Amino acid sequence: MDNGFLTSYKIDDRSYVSFIKREIHNLLLTSGFSTFRTGEIDIIVSEITSNVTKYVTSAELLYRVGTDSTGTFLEIFCIDNGKGIANLNKMMLDGNSTSSTLGQGLGAIQRLSDDFHIYTQRDWGTILHSKSYQVRKNTQVSKEVIEFGKVQVCAPSEIICGDGYFVKRSPLAMQIFMGDGLGHGKGANEAVEAALVAFKECRDSDPSDILRYIHNEIKKTRGVVITIACVDFKSKEWKICGIGNISTRLYTGLECKNYTPYNGIVGHNIPRTLNSSAMPLERYQTIVMHSDGLRTRWSLTELASIIKYDPNIIAAALYKDNARQNDDMSVLVGKINIS
Repeated sequence: MDNGFLTSYKIDDRSYVSFIKREIHNLLLTSGFSTFRTGEIDIIVSEITSNVTKYVTSAELLYRVGTDSTGTFLEIFCIDNGKGIANLNKMMLDGNSTSSTLGQGLGAIQRLSDDFHIYTQRDWGTILHSKSYQVRKNTQVSKEVIEFGKVQVCAPSEIICGDGYFVKRSPLAMQIFMGDGLGHGKGANEAVEAALVAFKECRDSDPSDILRYIHNEIKKTRGVVITIACVDFKSKEWKICGIGNISTRLYTGLECKNYTPYNGIVGHNIPRTLNSSAMPLERYQTIVMHSDGLRTRWSLTELASIIKYDPNIIAAALYKDNARQNDDMSVLVGKINIS
């Protein structure tokens, strides 16, 4: 699974847009995108930023180049607190726009993106997510058993992130890591990277045993708070164990179960007794894990129908409403697609 943080820019001044467009353009070329594909993505960026400057006071643009099993991609989130889109279906048609809603160019963004999702609520704002591969997908990619969406942003003024996530997959199981190095900046990044190396090397299957292994491997770091969530597709069961303040919730429909982690710091001090909590794996569940860069008092039921949307939209909505903006901020959302 791809692991990487997003670059964040606030769009609150029209004169700043040209800088952002140029920076993304140069990033694409240096990342191996063809001139033609870069031109297509230039249109996506231009339409997004144009809508922001026309119809909302300000917005946050998040972007990164990453890789996954399909290839190299550019991912963009645009998040605003505007009036929302009154008639989204109409605004997706070319040539439709109003003075009070985002709309013009949405059809072009959708056509040129390999993946495109948008969520909007009146007087709450709009989230747009676009993912464009270096080589355009010719066919629909089949869904994974668990589809993940994630938003990860550095603490203000930092250029590296002290949070980390990773997913290990096998035919019958999956292991999810969410960690937060103490503090932020270089030291936090070194700690969480060491924990990720240990997680990838570990051959244990129970989350509590994985945490013990990581603890013994990262004692020279400043320490990390970590939650491990493992899912066994054969037994249809989740096992979760965490140390420190990583928040984990499992939604089955609108019903939510919270996991309470142990106190401690992996690499410094962990409880002598660690036991994993078991929960049933069910169809259409949604798991949410995030660092303490987000506030914990939130509920997906507060946003109309959000649970039905792509996990990237859910992750961005939680970031939008709950980011503390004083620490590294990470949220990982997984949607289960088992039959």
